Amino acid sequence: MNKIVSLCAFSTLSIIAQANQKPNIIMIMADDLGYGDISCYGSKLAKTPNLDKLATEGVRFTDFHSNGPVCSPTRAALFTGLYQQRTSITSVINASINRDHGMPTDIPTMPQRMKEMGYQTALFGKWHLGIPERFNPSNRGFDTFKGFLAGNIDYHNHLDREGNLDWYQQTELKDEKGYITELMTNHAVNYIDENKNKPFFLAIMHGAPHLPYQGPNDEGLRIANTPFNKQPKDLKGRNVKTIYREMIESMDKEIGRVVAKLEEHKLRENTLIVFCADNGHTGPGSSGGLKGKKSSINEGGHRVAGIFNWPGKLKPQVTKETAMTMDLMPTFLEMAGAKSLEKYKLDGISLLPLLKENKPLPKRYTFWEYKGRKAVRDDNWKLIISGKKTELYDLERDLGEKKNIAKQYPEKVATLTKAINGWYAEVSPKTSSKKRKKNDKKK
Repeated sequence: MNKIVSLCAFSTLSIIAQANQKPNIIMIMADDLGYGDISCYGSKLAKTPNLDKLATEGVRFTDFHSNGPVCSPTRAALFTGLYQQRTSITSVINASINRDHGMPTDIPTMPQRMKEMGYQTALFGKWHLGIPERFNPSNRGFDTFKGFLAGNIDYHNHLDREGNLDWYQQTELKDEKGYITELMTNHAVNYIDENKNKPFFLAIMHGAPHLPYQGPNDEGLRIANTPFNKQPKDLKGRNVKTIYREMIESMDKEIGRVVAKLEEHKLRENTLIVFCADNGHTGPGSSGGLKGKKSSINEGGHRVAGIFNWPGKLKPQVTKETAMTMDLMPTFLEMAGAKSLEKYKLDGISLLPLLKENKPLPKRYTFWEYKGRKAVRDDNWKLIISGKKTELYDLERDLGEKKNIAKQYPEKVATLTKAINGWYAEVSPKTSSKKRKKNDKKK
C-alpha cells in the first residue's frame, strides 16, 4: 500500500514539475526549401502530412521571410536576433574559400541567452557559421552539438563539397553511419529522452532538400579529397525531381518522429515547435508562384514557410503578418521569461503577442540585402534597388512582382529609398565592425 502511495505521489510531483517547467522550444529549419515545396503551402510534388498537421493545428504564416536569400546570413540572423549585416555574415561561408570566417565571438547568441534563462541547449544538423573551433556550436552556446559545419554534405558518406569528412560531435571530427536526415533525428529524440524533465532549446537544422540530391535509399555520391568542380553532380539513372520529393518527404517523416517522442513523454502542451526555411529553393524546387528563387531578393528568394505549433497555447490560424527569421530570438527569450527585451538590443521583435493573443505586430520596415542589391518592405509596398535600377511593387495586388510601378509613385520610391539608405548605413558590415572594435577598446 505504501509503495502504491509513494508511486502516486511521485507521479503527481512529476506532473506538477512539468506544469511549472518553462516551455521547451524546438526550432526546425529546412535548407533551400521553396515557398511552394510542402503541401500545406501548395506543393503538388511532395506530401507532408506531419508538417500539414502542425500548420493546421497551429499558426501558419503566409508572409514569413528568411533574413537572407542564402544560407549563412539567415542563420546568423536567427542565432543573434540581428540583421546579419551587423555580424559581417552577408554571404555563404564556403568550405574552401572562407575557412577562417565565422560569426563574431563577441556577439551573444540565442543558445547563450537561453542558457542564461536556465535552458539546456542542443543543435543537431547544419551550422554553416564558421569552421574553425572557436566558431564551433559547442563554443557558441550549445551544450550538445552533432552535425556538420559546412554548407552541405553528402547525405550518406558525410563529405563536404571539397571531399572532406564533415561530421562533428562537439569539436571532434567523428563520423557516424546514417542518412543525415534520419541521423540528426535519432540524436534529437534521444536528447528529448534524456532532457524530458528540464527545459530545453533544441535546434534541428536539416540539410534537406539542399543538394546533393540523395534519397534515404541512395548511395554516397561524393569522392574523398576531390575538389567540387570534379565531384559527381547527380546520381546516374535517377530523376532529380523524384529524389527531391523523397528528401522532403523523408524530412517530414522525421519531424513526425520528433512530435511522437514529445507525445510519448507528455511534453506536447509544454513545447513550441517552429518550422521554417533558410531561403528559397534552387534546382527542382517551387517558389509557389513567387518571382525568383535562392540568391534573389525577389519574394521567391526569401519568402518561406513559417509554422508555429504549441497545443493549447496557440489558437489555430493563418496570419498575413510579416515576420522574419531574426524575430525568433526575441520570441524565444520572451517565452523563456525575459522581463524586458530592450536590454538585448535586438533588431527582431517578439512574435508572442501575435501568436498567443492575435495582436497585430508593430509597424516597421523590413529589409534585405545581398551582393549590393537591397530591398525594403512597408506593408504591401516593396522597393528593390539594384545598381541604377529601381523597382516598386504593390504585393497586395502583384505578389508575383510582375509590374514595376516605380514611375507611377515617385514619392513612395523616395521615401523607401531614404529608408534603405539609412538602414544600410547603420547595419553595414563596415559600420558594425567599427562599432565592435570601439566597444572592445572600452572593455
